[in-house]
Amino acid sequence: MNVTMTAQKPETVATDVVLSVRNLESFYGPIMAIRGCSLDVREGQIATVLGANGAGKTTLLKTISGVMDPEKGEIRYQGQNIAGASPDKVVRMGIVHVPEGREVFPLLTVAENLRMGAYTRSDTKGIIEDEEIVYSYFPILKERRSQAAGTLSGGQQQMLAIGRGLMARPKLMLLDEPSLGLSPLLVKEIFQIVRRLNKERGVTMMLVEQNAKVALEVADYGYVMELGRIVMADTADRLLASKDVQEFYLGVQDHSPRGSKRWKQKKTWR
Repeated sequence: MNVTMTAQKPETVATDVVLSVRNLESFYGPIMAIRGCSLDVREGQIATVLGANGAGKTTLLKTISGVMDPEKGEIRYQGQNIAGASPDKVVRMGIVHVPEGREVFPLLTVAENLRMGAYTRSDTKGIIEDEEIVYSYFPILKERRSQAAGTLSGGQQQMLAIGRGLMARPKLMLLDEPSLGLSPLLVKEIFQIVRRLNKERGVTMMLVEQNAKVALEVADYGYVMELGRIVMADTADRLLASKDVQEFYLGVQDHSPRGSKRWKQKKTWR
């Protein structure tokens, strides 16, 4: 199988790149989860990282946000190397991580969860204003502002997790599997709001997803990750049109003789 798009490993960083990862390696104990990963996220864009379960996507976000320390490599945010920085420092610099599985505070109310997102801030008036902005994007949260977060539906908890992240006024938001466990209707609603936040609030997004189709439809640029490595990189439109992505990530099978032959082979982009 001939693959025309390969992972890009640029040596220089463009001036509009807000996040630059170079030759990153991270371990879970003795297991190398990230293997020399390099990618860029440009200011004002939505970049998505696609891959199957176990590809290393969540580990990548945890390493960027400071939850895990890298073994090697650089993570440059606005030109400054933040590899190994503590999570609270990363947040104060403007990077917010919305984790997989939502991770809301179940015993706190919706309003209290949102206020927790603003714990680094002291501008009371601004916090109140931003809380109302969050409610404007997620009206259901305003209706349930006094309800314990643990009693919300999965979709509402995902909205709350994103809203809590917005309360920190991030410049870059890391979103880990926001579609996980949600119905197609809720997935569509969540991703419409993600796109609105990007366009209307100017929040740069790095989106990790297994749902390749919905991620590429909302993203500007995409990366494909396998076994801890970036194996493909291109604009979202080109990745959506790629035969390889269509077959291996979107389930679109080529029924031509050439397609039958391709399906008997493993992916050769590694």
